[in-house]
Amino acid sequence: MGVELYPTVRAWLTRARNDLANAEFTAGHRSDLFDTVVYHCQQAAEKAMKSYLVSEGLAIPKTHDVGKLVELAAAKHAEFSRLQQIADAITPLATEFRYPADDEAPMPTAQQTHDALAAARRIYEFVLSVLPAETHPV
Repeated sequence: MGVELYPTVRAWLTRARNDLANAEFTAGHRSDLFDTVVYHCQQAAEKAMKSYLVSEGLAIPKTHDVGKLVELAAAKHAEFSRLQQIADAITPLATEFRYPADDEAPMPTAQQTHDALAAARRIYEFVLSVLPAETHPV
């Protein structure tokens, strides 16, 4: 990766970090907001993956499918394939609890929220581990 990409990669990672921090803080304080917690987990994972694609000079697809982003990353760095299962699991959280169905909006359980947080952290931390420290948020 050329140093000219560092600011853009850092910007994506900063947004990912902020989504993850928002999810972690909210999860610890408001169980009635678990729907937004899992949404921010999906967003953190998506933005972290997109930061890696930027670092490789790849076009960022207009998708919320974290599994697809992992597939693209794995084509450049095989270790990403270890994230496929959790990426596929976190993808639906972008919309699953975001909109009400009929008269009642479903809410994620505490376990689903815990799993989403763990998945987002794992993806974010893995992306950080493969990118130069100079691209990490300050």
